[in-house]
Amino acid sequence: MPSSTPPYQQITAEIRARILTGELRPGERMPSIRQIAQRWGVAVATATKVMAALRDEGLVETKVGAGTVVTAGRGQPAASQQPAARQRQAGTPKQALNRRQTLRTAIAIADREGLDAVSMRRIAAEMGVGPMSLYRHVAGKDELVMQMADEVFGEAELPEPGPDGWRAKLELIARRQWELCRRHLWLPRAVSFTRPLLAPRVMEHTEWTLRALDGLGLDMATRIREALTLHALVVSASLSMAQEAETEQETGVTLDRWWRTQQERTGALLGTGRFPLLAAIATETVSDVDALFEYGLARHLDGFAAMLKKM
Repeated sequence: MPSSTPPYQQITAEIRARILTGELRPGERMPSIRQIAQRWGVAVATATKVMAALRDEGLVETKVGAGTVVTAGRGQPAASQQPAARQRQAGTPKQALNRRQTLRTAIAIADREGLDAVSMRRIAAEMGVGPMSLYRHVAGKDELVMQMADEVFGEAELPEPGPDGWRAKLELIARRQWELCRRHLWLPRAVSFTRPLLAPRVMEHTEWTLRALDGLGLDMATRIREALTLHALVVSASLSMAQEAETEQETGVTLDRWWRTQQERTGALLGTGRFPLLAAIATETVSDVDALFEYGLARHLDGFAAMLKKM
């Protein structure tokens, strides 16, 4: 293979050959993205492109609780990726092609398999249409992700005028966004603070937060920083959930099972007496991300309230 070939294509070709020759058998677990990165000495982003390419070709598929495995039939497209004609022969109706259906299909893929699994080709296969037909609704992956986020933010109802008091309002919108991130684990990755999404429903959340700070005597710079800081608190906490879900998908090992495998080592370390405070902490306290979010939200708002008292 020419050296000018991108690394991800070289790795994809090598794994493809192993699948098609039967070296990697149908149903056999694939190396995880991290394992691919380590074995071939490439970045995680490159390894992610490899897995996405193999998935688009129908060579691998994601199984809940098993991670990514070789597709049954060695390279034959998975049921969701078979040509539209074959799907219709099996009795699956062709879905109406419109912008919202395209977005909901993309969101469903991202919810199941993560944002990296979303591609125009994959969406088209799910909908039983040609990939080029999707470009009437979205210009490319970046715009698609923006519209997906906008669609998802529309799921959260923001009451007008909302509860009384700035604190109750900020708690409400933070928890609504937390619910969105729990429901759509890919959502935090779609958010940028330096390059904000110019999407109407996303912007409505920011506008609502700014209105919640009316009457406090704050300049607009402070108000927007508070709105962004509050959202950053939600995003940072939800990234832990997303990372855990990705790890479980790649390894097939749940968090509870992982903790059980660590019991012996944890007991040995804590049993030395060097970490008496850590030894007093229950495992569930560390892994309860909901409680961590609520704690972070409460302490942040305590600090904001203290700042207002000093003004």
